[in-house]
Amino acid sequence: MKKILSLLLLFISVVSLFAQPATEESKEKTVVRVASLKGPTAMGLVKLMEDAAITPDALSNSYEFTIESAPDMIVPLIAKNDVDIASIPANLASVLYNNTGKIKVIAVNTLGVLYLVGDKSLSINSVEDIKGKTIYSAGKGSTPQYALEAILKGYNLEDGKDCYIEWKSEHSECVVALKNDKNALALLPQPFATAALMQNDNLYLCADLNELWKDLTGVPLITGCTVVTTSFLENNRGAVDSFLSEYKKSATWVNSNIDEASLLIEKNDIIKAQVAKKAIDKCNIVVWTGEEMKKSLSIYLDALYNENPKSVGGSIPGEEFYY
Repeated sequence: MKKILSLLLLFISVVSLFAQPATEESKEKTVVRVASLKGPTAMGLVKLMEDAAITPDALSNSYEFTIESAPDMIVPLIAKNDVDIASIPANLASVLYNNTGKIKVIAVNTLGVLYLVGDKSLSINSVEDIKGKTIYSAGKGSTPQYALEAILKGYNLEDGKDCYIEWKSEHSECVVALKNDKNALALLPQPFATAALMQNDNLYLCADLNELWKDLTGVPLITGCTVVTTSFLENNRGAVDSFLSEYKKSATWVNSNIDEASLLIEKNDIIKAQVAKKAIDKCNIVVWTGEEMKKSLSIYLDALYNENPKSVGGSIPGEEFYY
């Protein structure tokens, strides 16, 4: 009888062991859908993208990545809750917040990357030398437009009178336009500015809009930021914090391992490795969070608002905008 009782107790112990609730390690990971733009915002993510594909068990979340070529392809994804986290132009984040209130900014991810590119036969030594020239640019309605217009205004130049801005849908169209108009300039972000110079030996960087902006406003030009939908944040704050930690590690790795990062950038069809290798150190890839993010972004949005209230959606976002 004692033997039977002992066996019964052993059986109950074994069953109890397997019936224990799941530990933190065994729980299913949160799926985080991340969208970014071709360029620096996606470049800073490539190590995380690679880790998610090769060693997913080492990460806190399960990730699904989307890379788009233009901001207006990401906005509908945010509106429909088809993505949880997205990297978009900084001013667009403010516009979306003012229009919907359904996002929060969680990081600044790219500082100034805008350059004026032109033929070496041109002599551009100051902003005044832009007079009479056509400037080809993509990015109407986002940072390129508002930064360029503010700089022209700051130097008493008027579009349509002193110079002529011609808007294109993609950066590649601006480069093609330069081939047919050697007296024109193109406003290009990195890494596309570097790519243009590598494709055409007659081109050079005429002006750094980042420095011109800083001279006028006293603050850095912030090109991109990362936002999260409030619906996702409400129930997944831990997953968002984990993403930011893993994103920071990825961006740091990219900036410190240019050769390897360039290969991953090409692997993800962002830009060719040979271009990425020359452009990474000019792309100003960062992941600023917390007070650093809030201070830099709020000053930048204030500067944009003072130049053109429409550029930030008509008003400066309040405290609720920041994570």
